[in-house]
Amino acid sequence: MAETRRKTSDTLRSARWFAPDDLRSFGHRSRMMQLGYAEEDFRDKPIIGVLNTWSELNSCHGHFRERAQDVKRGVAQAGGFAVELPSLSVDESFTKPTSMLYRNMLAMETEEMIRSHPLDGVVLMGGCDKTTPGLVMGALTAGVPMIYLPAGPMLRGHYAGKILGSGSDAWKYWDERRAGNITDEEWLGIQGGIARSVGTCMTMGTASTMTAIADAMGLTLPGASSIPAADSGHQRMASACGRRIVDMVWEDLTPDRIVTEAAVRNAAIVAMATGCSTNAVVHIIAMARRAGVELTLNDLDELGRTTPLIANVRPSGKDYLMEDFFYAGGLRALMKQLEERLDTSCLTVSGQTLGACLEGAVVYNDDVIRPLSNPVYHEGSLALLRGNLCPDGAVIKPAACDPRFHVHEGPALVFDSYPEMKKAIDDENLDVTPDHVLVLRNAGPQGGPGMPEWGMLPIPKALIKQGHRDMLRISDARMSGTSYGACVLHVAPESFVGGALALLNTGDIVRLDLPNRRLDMLVDEAELDARRAAWTPPEPRYGRGYGWMFSRHVTQADKGCDFDYLERGFGPAVPEPDIF
Repeated sequence: MAETRRKTSDTLRSARWFAPDDLRSFGHRSRMMQLGYAEEDFRDKPIIGVLNTWSELNSCHGHFRERAQDVKRGVAQAGGFAVELPSLSVDESFTKPTSMLYRNMLAMETEEMIRSHPLDGVVLMGGCDKTTPGLVMGALTAGVPMIYLPAGPMLRGHYAGKILGSGSDAWKYWDERRAGNITDEEWLGIQGGIARSVGTCMTMGTASTMTAIADAMGLTLPGASSIPAADSGHQRMASACGRRIVDMVWEDLTPDRIVTEAAVRNAAIVAMATGCSTNAVVHIIAMARRAGVELTLNDLDELGRTTPLIANVRPSGKDYLMEDFFYAGGLRALMKQLEERLDTSCLTVSGQTLGACLEGAVVYNDDVIRPLSNPVYHEGSLALLRGNLCPDGAVIKPAACDPRFHVHEGPALVFDSYPEMKKAIDDENLDVTPDHVLVLRNAGPQGGPGMPEWGMLPIPKALIKQGHRDMLRISDARMSGTSYGACVLHVAPESFVGGALALLNTGDIVRLDLPNRRLDMLVDEAELDARRAAWTPPEPRYGRGYGWMFSRHVTQADKGCDFDYLERGFGPAVPEPDIF
């Protein structure tokens, strides 16, 4: 249980705005009355900010208007006063050039919104890929009691008697359409059946990965990440978040007591066991660094080597989706299987330890949530590579690619932009073989800009028609968590800033040695030195605005792509705002 550390009404953070009997507090109270509230509605009560990332263009959060009301009901039941604040809705589908460009903007907005308003605690409403890390990163820095409310996965897709998984099946059927095996009518049927309700992707993509990470860190109510968005249990969970955050304020249960080094390690282990998205790497590193925990690629690779993948959920698993995962017992059941590997003494937002939260957790289908003795894959979801092509690291998802590419050598086919690559791979006369290594560069944090999800390079049409569905691909971009295949991603440093990928030429031999975690171009050092001396930096992507600021302060993928000036340790902590 959380240690006894009680606040009183006069020590609430909001009391600085409302409690003194002076002109400034008169003004604040007067404006609250202007909004229709009586003093007894808000005076001497914890004021809870409900940070809502709802948007009419964000289908993942389409239910958040209603869920915000559920949260506010819970806050009122517990004796608090809830205020809803709209937050940047960073959706995957419509935000271009990439939602990753705006994750740090959401983190900044969250931090500053909390700091500048009379909030004693916050409920963070997110779920779509970048909203989880963005909200959590900002709230960790702000430091007030917080609880994360995950949007939950959508219902499983259906078409013509087949179960469809968002993202994963889109890629699969698109290849079949390119091969001429899908009719227009079938394609429209798949389009309408693959996403049938509000909620995040129902595969173990980035959204479910990141909400599971938040859950395993202790930032959600136990198991909240598994509840489908359309399930009535999701409404009950939302109200419970509202009730619990009020108690957290009185207990002064701040996030620094929850997100410890042990909690971060727990989250990384759970991520590996779920078959997590490759995007988890940049996000969990960024979140950890905001909490003052130094998490490295080497740490993640070590956990990946020793943690079996036990969630049989697409895309790393073969047969099931997140709805099945929930019915099988959800994340609590998966963590129960891993209990001996976790630090169960870690505190959670529930006020209880992780061990207490796992009591009574049961696996109801051991094909969906496997025992450690019968994993889907003997190692975890991710492997981290080093070599002369990625001196600061790269990431691959071994369980989601053809094993024949785990050790592979072939000539590079290099593209400097996505349009160039797209034009080439659609050319049925392209000179390419299944042994070639497709390479897309200038797609990293600065080059993309924003490190877009371009890393699952399409298989060339010539090879698709020959029946090939996988080949080795390399990029400094990311890929969707719903994607699969032999894709090496997050190559660091990125080519746009002169990383080794910028020196690779078409025809150079590239070697991947996954067992030894190596990725190299077989080019001698003298030749590489000559190429490095001849390399010319490209023109900056932005000349003004947010993109200009992003390009000058974003760190590389191995450091989490946060802004350098927002990481803990950059400067002294920001004090509470002056109120005059």
